[in-house]
Amino acid sequence: MNATAGLAVRTRGLVRRFAGVAAVDGLDLDVPRGEIFGFLGPNGSGKSTTMRLLCGLLQPTEGTIRVLDYDIPAQAEALRRRIGYMTQRFSLWEDLTVRENLEFMARIFTLEPGHARQRIAAVTSEYRLAEFYGRAAGTLSGGQKQRLALAAATLHDPPLLLLDEPTSAVDPQSRRDFWESLFALIGRGATILVSTHYMDEAERCHGIAILDQGRLVAKGSPQQLMQDLPLHVVEIEAQNMDAARVALRQMPAMRSSAQLGLRLHALFDRDGSDPVAAVQARLNSANVLAKVQATEANLEDVFVTATLRDAKQ
Repeated sequence: MNATAGLAVRTRGLVRRFAGVAAVDGLDLDVPRGEIFGFLGPNGSGKSTTMRLLCGLLQPTEGTIRVLDYDIPAQAEALRRRIGYMTQRFSLWEDLTVRENLEFMARIFTLEPGHARQRIAAVTSEYRLAEFYGRAAGTLSGGQKQRLALAAATLHDPPLLLLDEPTSAVDPQSRRDFWESLFALIGRGATILVSTHYMDEAERCHGIAILDQGRLVAKGSPQQLMQDLPLHVVEIEAQNMDAARVALRQMPAMRSSAQLGLRLHALFDRDGSDPVAAVQARLNSANVLAKVQATEANLEDVFVTATLRDAKQ
């Protein structure tokens, strides 16, 4: 049986070095077809480099890449006709109108004139661009530019869409609408790879890969990763948060904490003890009045744990 059957992407031992530094370091990745797969990681973790390797814009230093049954980079030119790519920064022509941008992209994708008119009409309607049709792209808002960029990237109906931090410069409502558009594409059989800094966006993905310093440090569905978190999550509600934080820092089992208003969200090693009782006892001994309870892990907890080096705060 073909090992890549049912996979949109498969990499093995993928490495990309720049001046001797590995931006991607030994990446093994399987991405099923028909899903939204997210790349999550801090700045410099290798997300954008991985995207560029997968679509053939960069040459790998080592390893193998297979995308939509094409061997990359050897068959990168053939692959480019079957993918859409949307960069973080708006990369269409700002001095051209919406219509002119779409018509130009149709020529780049070598769409037959009749088919081009049909597809331009379809994406104009789907992404609500009709009222801006004659406006220069440079005069559009961030959300409007985002819709135009997605329309251009999907004009040729690609089975694979790569989105590199596509919502970093838009408002929350535009982000929400954008993700509804992505699920509509998945419903029509597309596969989507997306890199993001937003935890709520990562939670919308069918599967995610967390990258750190070029390495894959966690992979799975968001629900699975949250369920399998190897730490206890404890929530502390106290009026004197500074005193609570000082007291918690003295607990060897604490790995990380983050303040959320009048609450602390803290991660503790699974050392066999009751973390709630231990935290309550420590705060009592420090004369800190607090309510302490166990809580469910969220994706930020997973991210912090996977990329944790010295995060005790």
